[in-house]
Parts: sequence; C-alpha cells; structure tokens
Amino acid sequence: MTGNYRTQLYGKQREDYMPATPGLGMFVEVKDPDDKIVLSRQYGSEGRFTFTSHTPGEHQICLHSNSTKFSLFAGGMLRVHLDLQVGEHANDYAEIAAKDKLSELQLRVRQLIEQVEQIQKEQNYQRWREERFRQTSESTNQRVLWWSIVQTLILVAIGIWQMRHLKSFFEAKKLV
Repeated sequence: MTGNYRTQLYGKQREDYMPATPGLGMFVEVKDPDDKIVLSRQYGSEGRFTFTSHTPGEHQICLHSNSTKFSLFAGGMLRVHLDLQVGEHANDYAEIAAKDKLSELQLRVRQLIEQVEQIQKEQNYQRWREERFRQTSESTNQRVLWWSIVQTLILVAIGIWQMRHLKSFFEAKKLV
C-alpha cells in the first residue's frame, strides 16, 4: 500500500489554506488488525509512505502533526490531503521498467503476475471474511436456540405452577 499526503496550514491574513512550512512534520503510524505496528516514522510536510501487510482486515493509519512544537501554530488549522493506493495500483511500472531494464513484454508479464497475486489475496480475504461470518452466524443461531428452549421451559413451569395454584385455590374454596 502506498500513501501520499500533503499538508496545508490555514493563514488568518489570507483566510485560505497555504502550503505548510518546511519545519512542519507528520508522524505516520500504521497498525494492522491485531494492533501490531507495521510502520512508524517521521516525515516532512509532504511525503509518501509505503508498507506491506500480510494480515487481512482493517488497518489503522494515524497521521500526527508536530505543529504543537511551534507556538506560531497554536490554535491554527491544518488540512491534510491523503491519497491511498492499494494493490497493484500502488506500483509505478514506468519506474520499475527503467530500474530493472525490462522490455515491454516483460513489464506486461510482471503486471499480469501482480494482478493474479492481488486476485488471490482478495479471494483469500473474502474466504476469511466468509468463515468469520459463518462462525458468527452459527454462534447467533446457537444462542437463539438456547434462548427459545429456556423460554419454553419457563412457560411450561409457569403453566404447571398456575394449574397447581388454581387447583389448590378451588379445593380451598371447596368448589371442586
């Protein structure tokens, strides 16, 4: 996954957002679904970060500004433009071809291989989600079954108690 970001600082004089000063930095932290840190690094006011995760699921991307270090920015507003690219879209194939000196055919084969790998990853993720959903459904069905059994037992017990109570009431009044 590749992320590009750009920060802009709000200027009160111009009442508009302007490019951030060079001293402004962003701390990027990425956590996987197990809350393990995948990436933790300090960048400048504009930057690009890349990471690869082998764990399927939702990842957390946190961008922290170091603007609190500067008293000038106290109470100011900061705008962050964030562009995320996932999978084979994150690769710059022109750069790869130039670096590895690949022909057009070799580059296209590499693109196809990466697309197939991305499809396999997506299928594995969907299987994992389906398995998790199935487990949740089965657990819910089991709970509903036991709840209905408990309700039925309670209704039968209350019915038996009411019949005995009514029988003893009518016997006490000598109606039966």
